[in-house]
Amino acid sequence: MNIRLAKINDLKDIYDLICDMESTQLDYKKFEQIFIKYLNNENFYSIVAQDDDLIVGCLNLRVEYQLHHVEKIAEIMELAVKNEYRSKGVGKKLLDKANKISKENNCLQIEVCCNQIREKAHKFYQREGMKNTHFKFTMDLK
Repeated sequence: MNIRLAKINDLKDIYDLICDMESTQLDYKKFEQIFIKYLNNENFYSIVAQDDDLIVGCLNLRVEYQLHHVEKIAEIMELAVKNEYRSKGVGKKLLDKANKISKENNCLQIEVCCNQIREKAHKFYQREGMKNTHFKFTMDLK
């Protein structure tokens, strides 16, 4: 299993992983435009897990200063693993790489928001030492 930073060639595989995670078909053109912007953004890291030639997982990480912490914070934006590769250590390897990048960027902490229905993901994050300390509120604007 190879854990590495994503390249533009990984776009379709990452798109498929994120669509599967969200149980929807996202607009591919918009996804591609955003992904390219992210790859060119020094505060964004797209990490993939590769098994032979197959991308089996991805984690997208944003690093930025936050006023209410007066420090840099790393935030996991997405973490997705192919269904047949779940519970096999892929997510842990991706998270370990995200933690390493966050420490290299002198981040105070790493955060993740996770949909309430993803109970297995909650257990994963807790098992990896994360604590549920916040509520996240959203409002649909469309």
